[in-house]
Amino acid sequence: MSDYYEILGVDKNATKDEIKSAFRKMARKWHPDVNKAPEAEAKFKELGQAYETLIDDEKRATYDRYGEDGLKNAGFSTQGPFAGGFGDLDEVFNSFFGGGFGFGGGSRRQDPNAPQRGDDLRLDIELDFEDAVFGLTREIKIDHLETCHACSGTGAKAGSKPQTCKTCGGQGRIQQTTKTILGHFTQIVTCPHCHGKGTVISDPCPDCHGQGRKTVEKKVELKIPAGVDNGSKMRLSHEGDAGINGGIAGDLYIVIHVNLSPYYQRDGIDVYTKLEISPAQAVLGDVITIKTLDGEKSVSIPAGIQNGETVKIKGAGVPNISKPSMRGDHIVVVSIKTPTHISNEEKVLYQKLYQIQRERENKASFKDKVKGVFK
Repeated sequence: MSDYYEILGVDKNATKDEIKSAFRKMARKWHPDVNKAPEAEAKFKELGQAYETLIDDEKRATYDRYGEDGLKNAGFSTQGPFAGGFGDLDEVFNSFFGGGFGFGGGSRRQDPNAPQRGDDLRLDIELDFEDAVFGLTREIKIDHLETCHACSGTGAKAGSKPQTCKTCGGQGRIQQTTKTILGHFTQIVTCPHCHGKGTVISDPCPDCHGQGRKTVEKKVELKIPAGVDNGSKMRLSHEGDAGINGGIAGDLYIVIHVNLSPYYQRDGIDVYTKLEISPAQAVLGDVITIKTLDGEKSVSIPAGIQNGETVKIKGAGVPNISKPSMRGDHIVVVSIKTPTHISNEEKVLYQKLYQIQRERENKASFKDKVKGVFK
């Protein structure tokens, strides 16, 4: 069985003021508008059930003596005030304590005719690797909500205007009283006539159908800075949906997806490329022309380079997005390719080279043996 005192976090001698204070604190923690945990709704309903019992002298006395079963046997409901749902947190506090506390759902209790900011929008775009490196200007198209020019955002046909809702008196909310076995339970709910707007439109604007905004396609010039990477985000202020009642427009967020390059591999602001060289080039060294982000450049391969070693071209990488004058490096990873098909002439030369190397190794081995004898 539930322990109502434990649910509220108070002892059995708690005063009504302590019970009210505990309920306010726990309601802020567990209201589903604030807490998105799966168990939040059930815990919030438990709080209502516990508060409703302990704040009533008769029910509290019955509960203290006989427990939850005693409440049922005495004809009291143990479903709690939120069995059929609940409003926002301010509405809950208003119903229980006769006034909101400006928390959680307070925005729902604002003047329905107050300016409201428009929604933010997101647009994903693809860029080629080189475009992301050096940046570009691109014209993009977005569908967004704009204030209707025909009605100036009122939603009413030109020459008319919205009328104050007679049901709620322009408040957008009404007080609803429900009769239960426990007595009368009062809630503040959204006005069913104006749906919370506080006004009604008898003659809607034909262009926006009374909405005050309509969807239009808009062209925006997007300047993408040099050095953007895959997953980079840009924000264009006030390029999202138009606001309501004169509120400012939302923002447009651009998410960039960079296509992979078949040649370059990026790591931060450095780029890597692979270069295959022959064994002769590795032994003797060479100067080779390669493709870089800035066009073709000559790179010096030092004699005796080993497989997997690198050669760096400083300042030939990606610009630093926050300081474009600073660039990373282009790092060339060397791979020594062993030929699989050689001519007879090449074979003779490789055999001669092999013989020379064997003779050198044998001499070195003989010297080591002689040194060992005379130690």
